[in-house]
Amino acid sequence: MAYEKEIDDARDVAKYAYAPYSGFKVGCALYKDGRLFSMGVNVENASYGLTLCAERAALARVVTVGHPLDMGVGVVLVIYADAEKPAMPCGACRQWMIELIPNATVVSATDNAVEVATVRALLPQPFVLEVSDGNAPV
Repeated sequence: MAYEKEIDDARDVAKYAYAPYSGFKVGCALYKDGRLFSMGVNVENASYGLTLCAERAALARVVTVGHPLDMGVGVVLVIYADAEKPAMPCGACRQWMIELIPNATVVSATDNAVEVATVRALLPQPFVLEVSDGNAPV
């Protein structure tokens, strides 16, 4: 199976997800140049709007440790959920990804299935805010 090691890493970290309300545990493994770069899990909150998705947790870690935001082509974001079918990232995660890793491949997997897409395919018309120098980040 393609992305087998990456999916295994995301599956392994998913067990640490904090999902007492939905029971939907998600793990994310972020790869660059074939190497594990960052990981994250979903962390739920009784106020669902405050829940942190696994994808944003992994991306926030990259920013926190000072790595470049636009990591270019060759980035693979792997999402694993203990569910029947793969779940692609939510809208908030897609917006984060289009700004931070716009050229990445997204692999969403369960024990039974795998779906693959590009970030740009998942969010073809993103919200873009011009920055002060006149250049948009995406």
